[in-house]
Formats: sequence, structure tokens, C-alpha cells
Amino acid sequence: MSDELQGWERRDKPPTLYRRFAFERYAQTRAFLDVLSVLCDELKRHPQNINFGTTYVNVTLEAVDGKAFTPQDEAFAARISALAEQGK
Repeated sequence: MSDELQGWERRDKPPTLYRRFAFERYAQTRAFLDVLSVLCDELKRHPQNINFGTTYVNVTLEAVDGKAFTPQDEAFAARISALAEQGK
């Protein structure tokens, strides 16, 4: 797995990438969700699943074709990671 995807867990059935982002305060969690929403609208692409609590956000990405991850899928995951780092 590339350095850009450090922290992401690959799962095989179906092909998904999963990551839990932890924050110190709810305001950081909320800010991350807000910028993630903007990114998703901009790219016209959304995670398969998002769930969150006061200080965490779980993100699951599914391969676009449902079979294998592409460089575009990995770039999307890397952009999400970068957003989380900016908010800490």
C-alpha cells in the first residue's frame, strides 16, 4: 500500500478501503465532515459508508467498479486523509 494510503485498511469482499479518523474535539469532527462533504460534491463521488461519533469518523470507500481499486480510488482516499490532517 502506498504511503498516501497509510492508515487505510483494505478489505476484499467487496473490495473496500476503511479508515477511522480520530479527533480531539467535536468541533474538529464536524469541520472534517463539512470539508469532506464539499470534496465529495466537487468530485461527484461519495464514500460507501460514513459513520461518526463525537470524536471520530469512520469512512468506507468501495471500488468504483466493485472489482478492484484504481489509481482514482486511491487518490480519493489520499485526499480524504489530507483533509483530516488539515483539521488536526
